[in-house]
Amino acid sequence: MKISVGEITRNKMEELRLVCDREIPIQQQRIDAATRSFKKSLDSTKAQAQETLQLQSKLGKLKVELRELEDKLVKALAVKTRKEAKQIAVADSISATKDKVEELRGVVENQRARKDEYAAIISQQADELKACEEKHNQTAEQREEIEEAIAWYNKVLGLRIECGHGVKFIFTNIDANSQDKEYFFTVRHENDVYTLIECDPQLNDAKELLRELNTSNGLFKFVRTMREKFQAGVTHGTFPDIASRDQDTFMISVSAPVSSISTDSRSEFLSQQQEHQSDEHNRNSKKLDRAKGSRAALLSPGSASSLRRSPRFKVKR
Repeated sequence: MKISVGEITRNKMEELRLVCDREIPIQQQRIDAATRSFKKSLDSTKAQAQETLQLQSKLGKLKVELRELEDKLVKALAVKTRKEAKQIAVADSISATKDKVEELRGVVENQRARKDEYAAIISQQADELKACEEKHNQTAEQREEIEEAIAWYNKVLGLRIECGHGVKFIFTNIDANSQDKEYFFTVRHENDVYTLIECDPQLNDAKELLRELNTSNGLFKFVRTMREKFQAGVTHGTFPDIASRDQDTFMISVSAPVSSISTDSRSEFLSQQQEHQSDEHNRNSKKLDRAKGSRAALLSPGSASSLRRSPRFKVKR
């Protein structure tokens, strides 16, 4: 039998309806599952959105904190930079101070060496000063002795010295009959030459004595010899009268060696006397022999002071 088209269509439709009926629950389940999944996803998204908002809020706060930390970091870096600069400056200062200390140490060592040198110089100068003081004291004592001897000469032997164009030696107590009568001669030392300017009364051998003086440079011996000549002339009566003596004043010049004594001042003659005193002190026997001689003999300052202090000599006076 033949199946009509309508039935075929109805059968297909029925099959399709059955298929649809089977598919609808399946699709409904899928839709429900999708809906539940979407809701879960939506809830999750909302949670994530809220969490994101919270995180953004936290992020904003963190950004603020970060800016503050950056500011603090900048300040800390600035402080660190200043500290480093200060450390560098301190290191440079320490280095400069070390160099200065080394320099000062060298200066101190130099000053210490100079101090030792100056101490040695001061010690040497102190020793020299002490020696000079001792020498000065000795010189003062010797000067006093010389002045005492000169005073004794003036009082007992009648020696007086005057300075002018030359050194004038004036003697009294030569003539026992006229003790105030003056016998004198004047000597000048110039250009290493002794010159006898005047002599009253005139001595016949004065020229020879002056030549010996220029040869030996012994002025003190010359003075003593001249006084002895005056005494001998008075004793023997060989001096001419006053008129002839005034006409016989003369000047004698003889070449002399280099002399360390100038007759232009009294002090230099005293120095010669001092030297002669030292020579006489080394010749005690000769000095004692002269002390036993005539009272009118010209003595050295040492002998004169010895006789002046001698009780025996005082009895003779």
